[in-house]
Amino acid sequence: MARPFMLLAVGAMAVVVGCAPVDEPVSTAAQPSVSTACTKEQLKLVNSGKLTIGTDKPAFEPWFKGGDPSSGQGFESAVAFAVAGEMGFDRSEVQWSTVKFDSAFAPGVKQFDFDVNQVSITPERAKAVDFSKGYYTVKQALVAVEGSKFAGAKSLAELKDAKIGVQVGTTSFNAVKEIIRPTADPNVYNEQIDAVNALKNNQVDALVVDLPTAFYVTAAQVEKSKIVGQFSSTGGVPEEFGLVMEKGSALKPCVDKAVDTLKAKGELAKIEQEWLGSAAGAPELK
Repeated sequence: MARPFMLLAVGAMAVVVGCAPVDEPVSTAAQPSVSTACTKEQLKLVNSGKLTIGTDKPAFEPWFKGGDPSSGQGFESAVAFAVAGEMGFDRSEVQWSTVKFDSAFAPGVKQFDFDVNQVSITPERAKAVDFSKGYYTVKQALVAVEGSKFAGAKSLAELKDAKIGVQVGTTSFNAVKEIIRPTADPNVYNEQIDAVNALKNNQVDALVVDLPTAFYVTAAQVEKSKIVGQFSSTGGVPEEFGLVMEKGSALKPCVDKAVDTLKAKGELAKIEQEWLGSAAGAPELK
C-alpha cells in the first residue's frame, strides 16, 4: 500500500517463541541470551547513546498529533516511544530524523535506527530493507457523507441495503463481499479515485477503503464526509505496517522482541484503540 498521507505532502497520498525441546538442553555458554544482546549498551546505533527514529515531514494525524513526532501523541509516535522504552531508552535518549517516505525503504545506508511511517510490509520492499514484526494490521473502513442514510450506522448489519463503492482487486473489495455482504452487488471501479468520485456525486451510499486511506479521503478528498466505522478484513495475507531498518540491521532481533513484548502485554492494542478508534472518528463496526 502506498501511504495515503504521503499524497498530501506532494499535493495529491504472531508472536513466535522459539523454545528448545525439554529433552534437548541448549548450552547457554555457546548462545548468549537475547536479554544480554539487547541491552542498551550492546546495541549498534547510528548515533552513540541515542535511538534515532525517522519519519516524514509533515507528520499527519492521527499518526502524529500536531505534526510533532517527538510529542508521544498520535498512534505512531506512541508506538515508537513504546518500542524505545522496551529497548531501554527513556524519552531524553530518543531523537527524531526527517526521512522522506520513499527514502525510508529505498536501498542503501540509513541515518536512522528505525523508521516509523505507515510503511506496509511487502516482499519487494523487504529486498531493500529489514522490517520489524508488524505493529499494526490494517483494517477496513466505511466512509459516507455526513447526514446521509448510512452515516449513522453502528453495526455491519445496518449496511445490508447500502449501495457501496469499492475498487476492484483490493482487500476492501474482499471485505465488502465477505464481511458486509450487502443485498445489492457493490459498484466496482478500476481506480480508487473513481470510487471516491462516485461518493462525491451520490452514485453510491458509501465507500469502503482501508482505514489509513479513509483518513485521507475524509481529510482531503470528499467534503463533509466521515468515517462511519472500521472493521477487520478476512481471508488472504493481512496488510501490516512494520518499522523499517537498514538491510542486515543488527537491531532487528531487538526491535522484534520489543514489538512482540508490547503485543503480548496488550500495549499495542491499547495504543491503537486510543489513537485509531472512536477518538479518531473511527469506531469499531461489528
